[in-house]
Amino acid sequence: MTRTWTLPILLVLCGSVVATGLILSGSPGEAAALLLMFVLLAGMHSSLVFPRSIDAPEALRRSAADGRPVVYWRPGCTYCLRLRFRLGRGARQLHWVNIWRDPAGAAAVRAANDGNETVPTVVVAGRPHTNPDPEWVREQL
Repeated sequence: MTRTWTLPILLVLCGSVVATGLILSGSPGEAAALLLMFVLLAGMHSSLVFPRSIDAPEALRRSAADGRPVVYWRPGCTYCLRLRFRLGRGARQLHWVNIWRDPAGAAAVRAANDGNETVPTVVVAGRPHTNPDPEWVREQL
């Protein structure tokens, strides 16, 4: 769990340090704008922008029942962010598994990607697809 929040916390801390320096040098407006930018970046790289994650066995069970794809992802992954934002509201229809919180999910991704934890890995009808085009994923819904 701590690994999930490491990057967002570091972004907020770095932004706070830089903003403090700007305030001390007499630029409170620039400090506020910069801190806001760092907070937004931290939010984008956190788990907050993704639908609620479930564990891998539950995601596979639900996918078998309703036919919807399973997406294995991790916080801070720019390709996962691209997939999430390009899917828009349709992202809520997928089953999301955070591989940093679920060891079974990480093992499934390694099994599908020759031992690498390459994400996003989307499983459709039991077949894994590594970093697929968001439009293709939308068509699978």
